Amino acid sequence: MAFVEVQGDEAAEIAEHPFGTPTFTGRKWPLADVRLLAPILPTKIIGVGRNYADHAKELGNEVPAEPLLFFKPNTSVIGPNVEIKLPAVSERVDFEGEVAVIIGQPCRDVPRAKATSVIMGYTIANDVTARDLQKKDVQFTRAKGFDTFCPLGPFIETQFDPSDVRVVTEVDGEVKQDGRTSLMVHDIPSLVEYVSGIMTLLPGDLILTGTPAGVGPLAAGQTVSVTVDGLGTLTNPVANR
Repeated sequence: MAFVEVQGDEAAEIAEHPFGTPTFTGRKWPLADVRLLAPILPTKIIGVGRNYADHAKELGNEVPAEPLLFFKPNTSVIGPNVEIKLPAVSERVDFEGEVAVIIGQPCRDVPRAKATSVIMGYTIANDVTARDLQKKDVQFTRAKGFDTFCPLGPFIETQFDPSDVRVVTEVDGEVKQDGRTSLMVHDIPSLVEYVSGIMTLLPGDLILTGTPAGVGPLAAGQTVSVTVDGLGTLTNPVANR
């Protein structure tokens, strides 16, 4: 396993880690021959709930005045084309396509105006959620925390403007979610400011920025894909655990 930088149709190996200014080992492989894993394994994953007004409305919730935060464990992370496993204890597991922010340096109390300076890049996330358990438990830990419930990928894009891009989720080729990041209640710089005012963020930490309206259930045998303009497509099959 190695971190690589995509250079045209090749993958160039990065020495050690990708934070700061990366150095390269000189080894390269054709991109077509490389198996993509999750692009990062974060120390922590901070989710933001109800950050699109239409999504809050579809679940019968009010839009929170401040960002509504929750955690997902890093053991929930999987990469592209890895199966999302549906636990037997849940009767409804939903997809939630969204943009993920990757922190690039240790930081705390970051003002909104300087938020971009601590961001390494962006990737796609699917914040898979056991919806019935979320409603039953009130708090989100169990519903969001199962193994395989945080697909990430396919790449980290370091040159990306997330302010107004399209986020589309498809299940077996049928569009289920179709929103734009400009509709976030709290934009990404505001989220970085808010979260870093609570806890120290470390390199590789993720902030999941919320999902547009249109969430719905997954079933074994289906395939779910999340596409974000400029970030590519994250695809995962679905199976029973």
